[in-house]
Amino acid sequence: MRFSGLDHIPTQGPGLFAMNHVSVLDPIALALATASRGRAIRFLSGAEFFEHPVWGPCLRLTGQIPVRRGIRDLAALGELNAVLSNGGLAGIFPEGRIGQGTGRLRGRSGVTRVARATGTPVIPVGLWGTQFRWPPGQLQILPLRPSPLAVAIGEPIVVARDDDPAVLRAETRRIMAEIEALAAKARDAVERGFG
Repeated sequence: MRFSGLDHIPTQGPGLFAMNHVSVLDPIALALATASRGRAIRFLSGAEFFEHPVWGPCLRLTGQIPVRRGIRDLAALGELNAVLSNGGLAGIFPEGRIGQGTGRLRGRSGVTRVARATGTPVIPVGLWGTQFRWPPGQLQILPLRPSPLAVAIGEPIVVARDDDPAVLRAETRRIMAEIEALAAKARDAVERGFG
């Protein structure tokens, strides 16, 4: 496992992380990075996962935030805002669902809206390698050999506090472009085998 940019994780105060999404293991990878700096992180997670007999109790125990997809879930946004207002770390996957890799990422504007509303900078993250252990739809347990994983954390992005929809879209594109570049950096690290 290789981390880069750990110094971009705030040692105190709020941080809003936005990252690409290639596996259900992605939150764990970022949580390991923030834990290395002595910080816990909470993620928005699909409300349907809280009903699962195994994942549900784990999500509740670790304080993750259920979000109902396809609607503007004001309760989830309120809880996310409270985490940030209280100086906590929170994570969002702007793509909404697990994607296929680095390619051109299409992000939703929720991350930009939250950053604008709370004044919290967005910390972009790119990761690669979790999908080899748990690809979409199936857990790969065997063979039990190390799977390289890289997490690249970028410099915080201060979002313009402007209500113009064009500015909102432009800021979202800027965040997604940075995530895309960091995901490519993480992929290159994995493909080089950390050599």
